[in-house]
Amino acid sequence: MAITEPMVVPRIAPHVRMRYDAARGQHVLLSPERIIVINETAAAVLELCDGSRSVDDIVVELRTRYDEVSAGDIRHLLDELSAKHCVEVHDG
Repeated sequence: MAITEPMVVPRIAPHVRMRYDAARGQHVLLSPERIIVINETAAAVLELCDGSRSVDDIVVELRTRYDEVSAGDIRHLLDELSAKHCVEVHDG
């Protein structure tokens, strides 16, 4: 299921953990196969990917926190992480 579909609900895959790596000074996604360094914006998006919010809900929440939020950029990020098996989606 693509992130672009309406009411898709993303969540971090069960085998992936998001952590702040103090040694690197960056957020990372840890999975058995890899470590992916992510920026603070990606971390803010992923913190909201709890399996209860749709992508549209995430966009609305981020727009309360930041001046400029691109729904397309958020969908693109989630699509990339879904392709890497770091994010799962289901129909809300």
